[in-house]
Amino acid sequence: MRSISLFLRSVTKSLILFTTLTFTGVYVSHAQSAAEGATLFKQKCTSCHALDKKVVGPALKGVSDRHKEDWLVKWINNAPSMIASGDKEAVAIANEYKPMVMTAFPELTPDNVKGILAYIKAEETKPAAAPVAGPVSGDGSQSASNGEVSNFELGGVIAIAVIALLVIFVLNRVIKSLERVALQKQGVVLEEEVASGPAFRKLLKNKKFIFFIVLVLVIFLGSAGWKGMWETGVHQGYQPVQPIKFSHQLHAGINKIDCQYCHTGAYKSKNASIPSLNVCMNCHNYVQATEKYNGEISPEIQKIYKALDYNPDTKVYGPNKKPVEWIRIHNLQDFAYFNHSQHVKVAGIQCQKCHGPIQTMSEVYQYSPLTMKWCINCHKETEVNHKGNAYYDRLIAAHSKLKKGEKPTAAVMGGLECGKCHY
Repeated sequence: MRSISLFLRSVTKSLILFTTLTFTGVYVSHAQSAAEGATLFKQKCTSCHALDKKVVGPALKGVSDRHKEDWLVKWINNAPSMIASGDKEAVAIANEYKPMVMTAFPELTPDNVKGILAYIKAEETKPAAAPVAGPVSGDGSQSASNGEVSNFELGGVIAIAVIALLVIFVLNRVIKSLERVALQKQGVVLEEEVASGPAFRKLLKNKKFIFFIVLVLVIFLGSAGWKGMWETGVHQGYQPVQPIKFSHQLHAGINKIDCQYCHTGAYKSKNASIPSLNVCMNCHNYVQATEKYNGEISPEIQKIYKALDYNPDTKVYGPNKKPVEWIRIHNLQDFAYFNHSQHVKVAGIQCQKCHGPIQTMSEVYQYSPLTMKWCINCHKETEVNHKGNAYYDRLIAAHSKLKKGEKPTAAVMGGLECGKCHY
């Protein structure tokens, strides 16, 4: 009997450790996946989809039940390609929602898509709540709902913890009973157990219970600390309140004004530059948006006039001009160097690659994480167009000289460019 007791103890410890690590690991990974999926859902999906109602595309609630996960990964990565290939499900969706076509998102990895699906699944279990004003608070911080753990998940973790404690308690009682039976068979007279204090004190003296609590705390605090450190300095979703409510959706989306009409520095300098109010006045000297304001000039356009001390009736500028204090949204660390002209003019990259669907934003927010990993992944995927590029022409010339045994100088490699030292 003593050997049985020892065996049960070892099995109990192994079972508790395995169960704790398994469920805690699954919960933490699922919660992090759903939190990342919430951010991606906001960036990629909300312009065309909602969870519980049809917008441009279908409601996404229950999408994991309607389609297989592998199919959804392929569909989200490249829907037009699947439609062209004749996939039955893809063609059926395309026919139902003509003439709209699902946008391709080749930059999303399978884990990214699974994160989005995990977020949708988590949201399905939540009770319906009243709509909120917006995804971002007034001070520019993201609302807690984006990365919130669902009530179902939280309840599941609590249930697991309670079940584990009950298992520990029951197995301890079984082990003690078996030990008493074994000793009684050996002829040992045992005294009846007398309660020595509250049950809570006895529980605190239980080594298995203390080990379980410490293990859960270490895993939870370690995961929270790692996530916190990993996201330090990452301001994805940052959306400050600007002094003038300038709508990119209206200007770049509906009116289709080219980005570089206002941000003139994007193709020729390091900074894209914020346009001066004189650029705004090229249009708003005439366009005053009076339709919605009973014939009065739009309050936001009036802010431009006030900053320029401009009288729209006499069309005369006064002497009391004041700059508009815009709040910068996209900030890189001081040690990181980024040049807009290299990416826009030389590489031919569209603004949306980094800034997201800017033409759909009524208020601009930071779309991309702007982390080192994100930049490196982009550099790995972006093909270099070397034809007619002076830098690569010089590079090829330098290699040709090396092949011939000649020694190229720094000037051949662009060493005379001002930007090499003055930037």
